[in-house]
Amino acid sequence: MLEVEVKYRNADRTAAVATLLNWGATLVQDRTDVDLYFQAPDRDLKASDEAFRLRRIGAKSCLTYKGPRRDTETKTRPEIEVPLGDGDATATDMERMLVSLGYRPVTTVRKKRRVYQFHRDGFDLEACFDSVDRVGEFVELEILAEESQYEAAKAVLLAAAAELGLSEKEPRSYLGLVLEAQNAPA
Repeated sequence: MLEVEVKYRNADRTAAVATLLNWGATLVQDRTDVDLYFQAPDRDLKASDEAFRLRRIGAKSCLTYKGPRRDTETKTRPEIEVPLGDGDATATDMERMLVSLGYRPVTTVRKKRRVYQFHRDGFDLEACFDSVDRVGEFVELEILAEESQYEAAKAVLLAAAAELGLSEKEPRSYLGLVLEAQNAPA
């Protein structure tokens, strides 16, 4: 599956939410995500433009691999997400197992996320209003699409962003932004 995504800074959240609601969007979640990113033992994930994380959302956890980006206009990349069993013990055991296999924890990205879902031009979209610790406020739009739907999904995503008034695109990942903030001089 491909994750077709765009992220923006400094959006007028009130106006964007009003437009989403006019489109029939539904608020489906207010949540906190805690993402622990890992460096692979066999290659430099930053150099290869890949990412691997253990995500915690309350009691739920999943492992996510994100392949290299294929496009600069959107942040489109292959994504594989594997749900894990619920509970702290499962997440802790998975982290211990990854470290035992040579994966190195890099950093943790924490964000409060408000998720709206809507349907547009044949696609299910998510609009996520994120408040990311240490780096700020963002709006992220996302479609999960099959490879054969990539061009159409990209067009729908970019059109929706424009109609929502989103214009200051943020090309960096939350991981990259948090690492920059951690390494900035005090």
